[in-house]
Amino acid sequence: MKKKIKTKKEKIVYLPMAVDLIHHGHINVINVGRKLGKVIVGLLTDKAIAKYKRVPLSTYEERKRIIENIVGVDHVVAQTTDEYVPILKKLKPDYFVHGDDWKTGVQTEKRNRVIAIMKTWGGKVVEPAYTEGTSSTRLIENIINQGTTPEKRGKMLKRILDTKKLVRILEVHNGLTGRIVEKSKIIKGPETKEFDGMWLSSLTDSVAKGKPDNGSVDFTSRQNTIDQIFEVTTKPMILDGDNGGFPEHFALMVKTLERLGVSAVIIEDKVGLKANSLFGADANQTQDSIEEFSHKISVGKKAQVTNHFMIIARIESLVLGKGMKDALDRAKAYIKAGADGIFISSKEKTPDEIFAFAKEYKKFKTKVPLVVVPSTYSSVTEEELVKHGIKVVIYANHLLRSAYPAMVKTAEVILENGGCGESEKLCMPIKDILTLIPGGND
Repeated sequence: MKKKIKTKKEKIVYLPMAVDLIHHGHINVINVGRKLGKVIVGLLTDKAIAKYKRVPLSTYEERKRIIENIVGVDHVVAQTTDEYVPILKKLKPDYFVHGDDWKTGVQTEKRNRVIAIMKTWGGKVVEPAYTEGTSSTRLIENIINQGTTPEKRGKMLKRILDTKKLVRILEVHNGLTGRIVEKSKIIKGPETKEFDGMWLSSLTDSVAKGKPDNGSVDFTSRQNTIDQIFEVTTKPMILDGDNGGFPEHFALMVKTLERLGVSAVIIEDKVGLKANSLFGADANQTQDSIEEFSHKISVGKKAQVTNHFMIIARIESLVLGKGMKDALDRAKAYIKAGADGIFISSKEKTPDEIFAFAKEYKKFKTKVPLVVVPSTYSSVTEEELVKHGIKVVIYANHLLRSAYPAMVKTAEVILENGGCGESEKLCMPIKDILTLIPGGND
């Protein structure tokens, strides 16, 4: 039987929470609320949380099961945005309870709006003192530093896709770059921006090993790189699988990637010796037939064990001069074959042909997430990508491309000066690089 939220005699207390990890600070706030009346917890959904910080470790349903069984909680409702005014207008509670940590910082304006709306029906805002020594963010950081399991990591990409308007992925090629993706974040107003996952590019993985991007780095070597990155990170990974090889070999690759905890593999519809797509028609590149590549996708889908692993089909038609119709025809066929995403490739300096493809793609009856890599049309903004229906953006090679010139410059400065003193101004402090790695400052 469904609980009634309010009766005539009861005072209603609204208490918003994320509750990724429950701690005694949460219990303290709930106890304050229950003394005032009937406690309704507004549990922030994954989408609401993702607007200002990392997608929670636990799903909304998992978090809901926990909080609704806490003594003092009478009812749990979904807080679907990080803005409280809409649900307060609907419920008109007598009290709104929030820790006093929001009196300063990025939440100040939000607090002012809550106070103003509560006054319109005589409601009060109650602000219990922040419980010193507790922080969900700090506890979660400790858990993240301990690592994750292949299953949890593997599932995360689909959760993020379901939660965010645009999924932001950055290239990695070793454990250090993995740590950069794991830790990099900026606070912009009320929003915390960070990367949602990692892209293990065949280009940067090959170049980092001093080898050409033509398939010279075998899958065993790439698997070792994945292991090194996963040992020090928790975010999901998308792997550049080149063309996936023969269908039978691709099936084995899928099983291996699933076992490791990789979330997705992107394979391109080309055959023969691998050549980077940025060369376009200038290189000897042959596009696979629609039938053969669709078969490869279906073989990969049949081989996978989990329902969260994704096979994303990369379409090279625009790069190879085959035209828009061919690209769209391939997208329809690949989706029918079971592709979980479509990566439309372009080497143009502007995003015009990508946006033209996206416009036609929106008309498809059956769609999957659309993926782009804006390496050549780098002036495009994330806001523009969202507007055109792009779901995933991969910054595919920027860490390696930025690191190489810096390292060359440092090497030249040492040679020029016959010592390393002058190079220090080009280098980060030793302490900073030590603290980038968990345990490095013990």
